[in-house]
Order: sequence, then C-alpha cells, then structure tokens
Amino acid sequence: MSAELQARVSRMSVYPIEEYDAYVSRSPKATPYHSSGWLQAAERAYHHTAWLVTVHRDGSLCGVLPLVEVKPPVGLKSLVSLPFCDLGGPLADDDDVRHLLVAEAKALAGTNKARLLEIREGGEALDEVQTDSASGKVRMLCPLPQTSEALFKSYKPKLRSQIRKAEKNGLRAEIRTDIEAVDPFYQVFAWNMRRLGSPVHSQAWFREMKLAFGDQMLVGLVFLEDQPVGAGIVLLAGNQACIPWASTLEQHNHLAPNMLLYWALLSHVCDQGCQVFDFGRSTMGEGTYRFKKQWGAKPYELVWTDWIADEGTHQAVNKIQKQTAGSRLRPLVERLWRRLPLALANWVGPKLRRYITL
Repeated sequence: MSAELQARVSRMSVYPIEEYDAYVSRSPKATPYHSSGWLQAAERAYHHTAWLVTVHRDGSLCGVLPLVEVKPPVGLKSLVSLPFCDLGGPLADDDDVRHLLVAEAKALAGTNKARLLEIREGGEALDEVQTDSASGKVRMLCPLPQTSEALFKSYKPKLRSQIRKAEKNGLRAEIRTDIEAVDPFYQVFAWNMRRLGSPVHSQAWFREMKLAFGDQMLVGLVFLEDQPVGAGIVLLAGNQACIPWASTLEQHNHLAPNMLLYWALLSHVCDQGCQVFDFGRSTMGEGTYRFKKQWGAKPYELVWTDWIADEGTHQAVNKIQKQTAGSRLRPLVERLWRRLPLALANWVGPKLRRYITL
C-alpha cells in the first residue's frame, strides 16, 4: 500500500528553508533559479510574497513548487514560478506528486484571487530543423568538459581568435564574489537597458541577490583601463551555472568585450567543476541564438503553461514560445525610453520592472 501524500502551502518566510534547499540540491531537474535565494531577493527587493507548495510522503519531502505573487497597482494579480527568469517549475519525485503540486498551486491562486497562474519549465533537446520551434523561444544549454583548457581547444579558430582579440585590445576580465562588484556591473547593465529601451531592474534587486546567493553568485567584469565596459552575472547550483544577465557598452563593442566576458565566466565555472552552462533564452535562428551556439550551446524546449481564472476555476492554456509582432506601441515606447536621461530611466525603470515578470 502506497503512503499517503500530504500537501502544504506556506509562506516562504515561515517554511524551514534548509529542508527546501536540501531537496532542491538533490533534484535532477533543479536549476539555480530554484534556490531559496531567488525567492528571498523577490521579497526583500520588490516586496512580492513568496510561496512554497510542498508535498510530503511519510514525513519526507518529495516535491516542491516555488511561487511568487505579483500584484501590480493596476492590472491582474499573478502567481509565477518563477518571475524574472526562464524557468522554475515543480520538482517532484514522481508524476503523482507533480500533479498534487500543481493542483495546490491552482487552489492557492483561487484563494488569493490571482487571475493567472504561470508555470515555466524546461523541456527536451530540440532538433534545429524542427519546424514547430523554428521561430520559438528556446533554452540554450552547453555541456562543459573537465578543464578550461579542453574547453578552449573545443572552439573553432574564429572564436579563439575573437577571445584573443579582446585581450590584445587591452581589455582585462575579473571574476568577483564581493557585493561591491554589483556597482560596476549595474553601471554597465543600466546603461545598456536604457539603450535597449527597456526598464531596468533596481540595483537593490542585484544587491539582495548577492546577499541571498553569496559565493554562488559570480560577477564577471571586463575593463578598458579602469572603466567597466562589460558585465555579467552567473548563478551556481551543484554542477550547473546560468547567466541571467550580461551587458556591454555599445561604443566599445568593436573591442569584443562580450567575447572576453563570456570566456572568463565559462572558463572559471568549468575549472570549478560545473558540467552544464545555461546561456538562457533565445529566439531560434536570431542573433543571440547564433552567438550562444558558437560556444557549443544547444537548443532545448521552454514549456510555459498559464492557468487563467474562469468563473472560479483555472483553465490551462499552453504558451508556445513564439516570436510575435507585439504591440504597435512598443517600438514607440522603446524610442522614447532611449531618450530619457540615464538617471531618470534608472529611477523610473525599477518601479515598472518589478511588475514585469519576464
């Protein structure tokens, strides 16, 4: 006779977080985003409520689903697993546990009057000629060898020459774990986000991330003399590394700071024993996809599912990550945003970004 499953919904702040992190650390489908540090940063930087759906069997934890409740001043409240990243869905010992986790999440959405429950998960490896994903959003994963020397030898001559070009151009890279490294990172990141016409995360978000992740968050910096011209953040968990944010200053891109930034981070985590590097989300065939592919990354499915409230129940809607034309207003908004003074963009941006869950 199988043991009875017991589900529980808790505020992250009251759940024994050591038990949660221990389960995540041994789950084969876990990502660095599943760490309690991501939830802690969302609460402390943006004051969103973090929830944990858990399932126990015979008193032992056998499944978890982290959620963040996002309630904008205007619009619909949502529960997301997880916001501000590509994935963070349920981790479970078996399908029965997984189904119970999702059922409890839908019940929580109903209790909290959330219009939307969104669960973001990773899927299987994709064949690049698959027509169904030809214009879709994919996750780019790269296996790593045992040493950075072996990694460098695996690259094509053109990529190796681009890395050397950056060094010959007088650029130097640093990998840091101190919280002061957030400041030069943010200097580059905020400038680049304004250039892209997109609201920027608050500096407090990255500082809280650093406090929560500690040495499991690396800050890569590329300098031209004493000026930071490239910056990226890598999160670590077990044998995995992921890079949710990376930026360079456009006026220095001819010096190839992006090549040195990625090489510095990749070589570092490779020598630290990481076996997989997650380059993040890209659109199949576009520029960022080709950039990541040259480092050895391969496309994997992103499976995002929405449950939308309908007369007291939540109906599932599968979100296929297709590239869409978007709002007609978006190009105009982006052009206007680029014209904002940097200080104003950095003040207004975080007030909007905290409610943008992508």
